[in-house]
Amino acid sequence: MVPVAVLAGALAGGTYGMLRTPQYSATSYVVVVPTEKSDPAAALGFATAYGRVAAQVALIGDAAVWAGVPARTLQESVQTATSPDAPMISVTATSDRASNAVNMANGVARALVVNGSQLQGSTKVRVLQFSRAVEPSGPVTPSAGLSALVGGCAGGLLGGLGLLIRPKPRRGEFHANVPGPTSAPPQSQAQPLPQSETV
Repeated sequence: MVPVAVLAGALAGGTYGMLRTPQYSATSYVVVVPTEKSDPAAALGFATAYGRVAAQVALIGDAAVWAGVPARTLQESVQTATSPDAPMISVTATSDRASNAVNMANGVARALVVNGSQLQGSTKVRVLQFSRAVEPSGPVTPSAGLSALVGGCAGGLLGGLGLLIRPKPRRGEFHANVPGPTSAPPQSQAQPLPQSETV
């Protein structure tokens, strides 16, 4: 059962790896720096805030136009992350085309920079592009061989679990042959007692 499950899992994983469209990822970085009237702690706080509202800022701005994709695609394909130790925001975009991933990541980063510049007078921090996204050298999705390996491992695991949880066959029950009640031997008929005769 386990070898069959391993083979089926490997076949399914390999097929999925061959049929799935490769996905490419690109990352751009934005940094928030304090002005002379602010302190580093404020820059770190604003970096966290900008990271949380990056999607809204990108949709309000021209990020979709700069990226050349619909706004909904931009919202679904871009993720941001911030660090608790540094006022930096990473903007990561994923697409089935490497150029689209680069354009989306750079478009959102540019929208953050433009929005930060407009609010610099009130926030007392500057938003600058730290590094632009570059075209990835290869897809981030696993290859067909790796998918087959993962599928085979998963199939083997499921097959082993199936062996553990399936009900065990019951052993044959042996009953001792107990003899049935035997009939008592027929009692001999009582002999008539001799009668005494009187003379």
